[in-house]
Amino acid sequence: MDDDIAQLYAQRGVPVRTRFSMALIRLHHLGPMSVKELAEQIDVTHSAMSQTVTAMRGDGLVESSPGSDARTRTVSLTDRGRALVPFLEDEWRATERAWAELETELPYPLTRVVDDIAEALQRRSFLDRITQHLDERGEGHGPEQEA
Repeated sequence: MDDDIAQLYAQRGVPVRTRFSMALIRLHHLGPMSVKELAEQIDVTHSAMSQTVTAMRGDGLVESSPGSDARTRTVSLTDRGRALVPFLEDEWRATERAWAELETELPYPLTRVVDDIAEALQRRSFLDRITQHLDERGEGHGPEQEA
């Protein structure tokens, strides 16, 4: 689906990577913020957002300036980035409607699957599941264990 959204952007002449969309929308609505705050808004790591901001800055969509202390940078939209937000918001709403339409064609809602997976992982983590399967087969001994 992400590839299809990227294809839509290309067809419409929107020079944005799909991972930029929500960051640009949040900056438009909430105003300038630090990389850390933006990462929290999008629910990604600081490192991932730092890389995204660098790429967006390279594309002329955002600019950054010194933050409240020497360790922070404040990110804000450029006019070019701001001009893309109306399309990105329209695409976001259209994507949500397309997702809802897709769900009606399935015998169960995809959101139910996501909720069921989250509930199962609360009972037993994915790490525990992987570890059990490695241990059952005698696999997964790291280099320090093989010596």
